[in-house]
Amino acid sequence: MLGQYLKGNTKFMGEVSSWEDSIKIAAEPLLVKNFIKEKYIKSMIDNVHEYGAYIVLVPGIAMPHAKDEESVNKTGMSFLKLEKAVEYPEEKEVKIIFVLAAKDNSEHLELIADLSSILADDEVLTKFKNVESEKELIELIKTVEE
Repeated sequence: MLGQYLKGNTKFMGEVSSWEDSIKIAAEPLLVKNFIKEKYIKSMIDNVHEYGAYIVLVPGIAMPHAKDEESVNKTGMSFLKLEKAVEYPEEKEVKIIFVLAAKDNSEHLELIADLSSILADDEVLTKFKNVESEKELIELIKTVEE
């Protein structure tokens, strides 16, 4: 299921200037395809300012999201991988950003659970950190979900 959401919604870059930019850039594919409104990106950034780096699920991987269903037109997910880590609050270094946008709470929890279960496996986590293309990312997710 995660692979379907990520198709056409991935980016690979060298570096970004700030963690806020990492969220904006990671969310761009969803904004361009009208899955989310600009306000959703602001809500994700505001959440980190207010609650800290709780979105860093495992070292090096963050999953920005917000409880702002009015700013989500369609459930989706996007992915950004950076060559050089960006520092999130609490000195957490992040190279991979999964942006989650869910139309309702049950989809929100389902996507978080799916991603968390994949990232709980150390071997899979290492492979995630080494993907270099959207094709490679989606193939990795497919092998894990089977």
